[in-house]
Amino acid sequence: MPIPSKYRAPALAAIMALGLGLGAAPAHAGPTTRIKDIVDIENVRPNQLVGYGLVVGLQGTGDRIRNAPFTEETMLAMLERMGVNVRSANQMRTQNVAAVTVTATLPPFSRAGSKIDVQVSALGDATSLQGGILVASSLRGMDGEIYAVAQGPVAVSGFRAQGQAASVSRGVTTSARIADGALVEREVPFALRSATSLKLALKNPDFTTAFQIAKVINSKAPGVATVLDPSTVELKPSAGSPVDLVAQIENLPVTVDQPARIVINEASGTVVMGADVRISPVAIAQGGLTISVTETPVASQPEPFSNGQTQVLPRTQVDVDDGSGRSLGVLSTGATLQSLVSGLNALGVSPRDLITILQALRSAGALQAEIEVQ
Repeated sequence: MPIPSKYRAPALAAIMALGLGLGAAPAHAGPTTRIKDIVDIENVRPNQLVGYGLVVGLQGTGDRIRNAPFTEETMLAMLERMGVNVRSANQMRTQNVAAVTVTATLPPFSRAGSKIDVQVSALGDATSLQGGILVASSLRGMDGEIYAVAQGPVAVSGFRAQGQAASVSRGVTTSARIADGALVEREVPFALRSATSLKLALKNPDFTTAFQIAKVINSKAPGVATVLDPSTVELKPSAGSPVDLVAQIENLPVTVDQPARIVINEASGTVVMGADVRISPVAIAQGGLTISVTETPVASQPEPFSNGQTQVLPRTQVDVDDGSGRSLGVLSTGATLQSLVSGLNALGVSPRDLITILQALRSAGALQAEIEVQ
């Protein structure tokens, strides 16, 4: 049996502080953006809708009735509503129908008669929804009320083809989309104009950013904005409608501040660092020990007309890389994001080794940033 061939033990060879009490890097000025891009308005939000339906017109790629009895029950109920009695007939054998879930997002302030996009996904063992048509399906909110009705031809982005000895596929053929496929039947009641106050919810809560938002708004309309917490700024219009106030302030520029943060996804080896990340003076040496074991068994044949037996002889090749070519890298006082990346790239550090180095820097107290591991 083949032996697993590769074992890697990356190691951080040395981390040492080069200085204490040295000056810090200058503060980083955050970007300027509009208020409307960094806040959400209370109760001005979309609502999720979900429904169940049938996609018909498939070319033999639908549910197998024996494996998906709920598809047959839905077909029988639909036909009975149309006046067709099929209860006395034998079991259906069609594979041109698929049971699906239908989902949609109802935007805020959607009015009856407007159209929204819907997403359709197979529930049973259908292999493709290509060429199908969704039969009228009701979409309900979490309160159980019907807010929209969806119907129309589905659009599948992937494809699938196969023969007796080979097959090819791309994308997902059991999920599709219908552009403007649902008609809004019920509106979500919300009287924004009669509200006496509004709350702005920051998408990225921060004390400094909330203070800057209130300051900019009060410069336009004095005494209107109050900071309640890092994620909320309350607006109380002194005169006029809240709608008019929002229209006046949503395009005002605000300097956005954010904490120094490093986001790490260990599964994919992705590292994202903010511009305010700072490194104290350190020296870093990163080396890796790689041991590669390769098994290539060889068959030994006996001489012709001899009494020998065929045997499998082992052949093993072992390669060792101790990372001796790596050098020691020095990061200077208050290293910025650019100098940090340049220094680590000079060491030939891979993204996964970079995760180990950043965590070691944090443990050593040399990394002035928050690490968030996903």
